[in-house]
Amino acid sequence: MEAVLDVYERPYDANHPVVCLDESPQQLIGEMRDGFTNSQGVVYEDYEYVRNGVADIYMVCEPLAGKREIFVTGNHCAKQWAEVVTYIAEDMYPQAEMISLVQDNLSAHKVSALYEIHPPQKARSIIERLEIVFTPKHGSWLNMAEIEIGVFKRTALKTRTSSKEELIERVKAYEQNKNQQEKKIDWQFTTKDARIKLKRLYPIV
Repeated sequence: MEAVLDVYERPYDANHPVVCLDESPQQLIGEMRDGFTNSQGVVYEDYEYVRNGVADIYMVCEPLAGKREIFVTGNHCAKQWAEVVTYIAEDMYPQAEMISLVQDNLSAHKVSALYEIHPPQKARSIIERLEIVFTPKHGSWLNMAEIEIGVFKRTALKTRTSSKEELIERVKAYEQNKNQQEKKIDWQFTTKDARIKLKRLYPIV
C-alpha cells in the first residue's frame, strides 16, 4: 500500500509519468422490446433482455495530466494485457524515460507475456522502461484507473449497451469529453494518512 501511495505523491514529470491501468468486463445486453418515454419524461425499459456476450474495458489514465485512453477488447488475457502495455509504452509515452505503471495483481498481468507477442529485444526494451507498482491484495481501491472505470460506468453506461460497437461509441464520447476538459484526479490519501487511519492494519512492534 505504501509503495503505491509514495508513487502518487510524486510531482508531475513528463519523462516519468505515473499511469494507472485496470480492466473490467462489460455485459452486452439487448432489448427484447423497445422502451418508451411517457409524457412526464420517465423512461421505461422492459425487464426482459437478450444477452449479447461480454466485452472488456481497459482503462488507462494519467491522473496528474488529466489524460485517459480506453480500449474495448474481447478478453483480458495476458497477451491482450501485453498489447495494451505496448501501446502505453510506444504510442502514448514514446519519449518517456520511465513509466510507473500502477495495476492490480491479476494473474494476466505478467511481463513475460510481452515475449509472447514481441521478439526478445523489443520485449526487453519495453520492460526496461516500466516500473510496475502492484496494488496489494484486497487493495485494488488504490488504483485510480479502477475508480475511473466506476465513474465511466455510472455516467456513460446508465442504460443497456447491446453491442461492442455501441460500447466503443460511448467509450470514445466519454474519453473525448474528459480529455478536452483535462479532468485530473486530486488524490489526497497519503502514506502519512494511512498510518493514522489504517493503523489497525499495521503490525504491532
